[in-house]
Amino acid sequence: MATAHESDGAPVELIDPELPASTYVLEPEIVAPLVRRVVTSHDGGTHRSTLPFTGAPLAAIPLSGPGDVVEATRRARAAQHDWAAQPVRDRARVLDRLGALVLERQSEILDLIQMESGKSRRNAFEEVADVAQTCRHYVTRARRYLADRREPGALSVLTGVRVHRRPVGVVGVIAPWNFPLTLALAEAIPALLAGNAVVVKPDPQTTLSALWASELLAEAGLPDDLFAVVAGAGDVGAALIDHVDHVAFTGSTATGRKVAARAGERLVGATLELGGKNPLYVAADADLDRAVPGVLRACFTNAGQLCMSIERLVLHERIADEFLARFVPAVRELTLGAGLDYSADVGSLVSAVQLERVSAHVDDALAKGARALVGGVHRSDVGPYFYAPTVLDDVPEDAVCHHEETFGPVVAVTRVGGDDEALRVMNDTHFGLNASIWSRDVPRARRLAAKVESGTVVVNDGYLQAWGSAAAPMGGMKASGLGRRHGREAVEAVTEAQSVVAQRGHHVGLSVDSLYALGGDVPSRVLTGALRVMRRLRLP
Repeated sequence: MATAHESDGAPVELIDPELPASTYVLEPEIVAPLVRRVVTSHDGGTHRSTLPFTGAPLAAIPLSGPGDVVEATRRARAAQHDWAAQPVRDRARVLDRLGALVLERQSEILDLIQMESGKSRRNAFEEVADVAQTCRHYVTRARRYLADRREPGALSVLTGVRVHRRPVGVVGVIAPWNFPLTLALAEAIPALLAGNAVVVKPDPQTTLSALWASELLAEAGLPDDLFAVVAGAGDVGAALIDHVDHVAFTGSTATGRKVAARAGERLVGATLELGGKNPLYVAADADLDRAVPGVLRACFTNAGQLCMSIERLVLHERIADEFLARFVPAVRELTLGAGLDYSADVGSLVSAVQLERVSAHVDDALAKGARALVGGVHRSDVGPYFYAPTVLDDVPEDAVCHHEETFGPVVAVTRVGGDDEALRVMNDTHFGLNASIWSRDVPRARRLAAKVESGTVVVNDGYLQAWGSAAAPMGGMKASGLGRRHGREAVEAVTEAQSVVAQRGHHVGLSVDSLYALGGDVPSRVLTGALRVMRRLRLP
């Protein structure tokens, strides 16, 4: 993708000193084909997204209004009927092509992801890999997940049961800015596979990535109107909830509660992945040579702007000093940068609002007695929203960052005397999204993991292996959400189960009605005997 960047990845001069608001990083010929895909009547004005690396204006996005949401869902619903009627293999063929195209055209979307979110290129590539992996999984498992299944009837001989899965209709996806490609498609892929249409409302800052996904789906062969993008803020998201048959939301717990309440009023399903205050325990027997680089990635991927990112580092006191003696210098050596290449380890925070939140959490902790072992400073020398990867020690319980999600490159250290204390610390939160345990003894770590109150627990990795395991459900306990993405569970969330129960032998007089016709207590005695036999034979 041609951008206003030099080929070596270093940003060129972006702002016209005379007319700074008129100089956009992306040229109109790049933006125009994408923004044409926004469902809009052009009555809602525009949103100016910015380049986090410099603060320069990135692109002007036309906004949708509530009426545009109605139109998008109307068209999606009309297209969905024909789509659902297609064989599963034909729907899977489109998604298979999508996975191939994402890999083929990754340089385009890597540029867009970096420019919209500010993340490093390696972190942006994780989104490309995730979409390709998710497509591959659902294409491979499509028939298994959607196949009719036989179940035992009330009376095995007389009753036959088949369970079908039917698409709900139109699925609404409200996606955040931190993973703009992945979270525009994570729920959309299984929803489309199952025969639904999808309407996506991305964050205003990262709308272009969702529009690029729409363009690629069209190239992959998806019929018109089955994947629509509406652009805007909370009012557009609220309108979407009011018109879809299932809503998938990723974002804060506070907003997630409102989404769930509105979906509940309408009696439509909701899948919610919300906040986390994720712990990572380094046990006494952990292999520190492998733990240190793994924990680095777990804490500072995407500058900590990841729902599954580790914010609480729980260290067994026997290895705590040695671990920190290795970990802190490794954190200090992480490179921050804004190039559209693989030179930087850590990118930028996305906005001034996010910078203010991270700075406030760290400053509050330091004012209350915490110590910064490394970091704790705004790196304005690199760019306006860069913040140094930070390790805090001695964080008091009344510090904001002790229990509240920071969503930035900040991790707090707690020392524990053993596994039981580690479990108490890990579970001491109203969140329960992701957790990590590092130990040489994997069976023991699995036993500990079973006691952690978290939707995902990863042994000897921070988050990536769980995220990449597309067959395994992923989601939160407690205040971290409802429902699961990935695996069979994601398909079941966007389909309705329909049981078709057929009574056999009715034409030859073998039915419940013919039994009841015997009168008196005969039906009860016959059924009692049948139930006893079924119990002895352990029939389900």
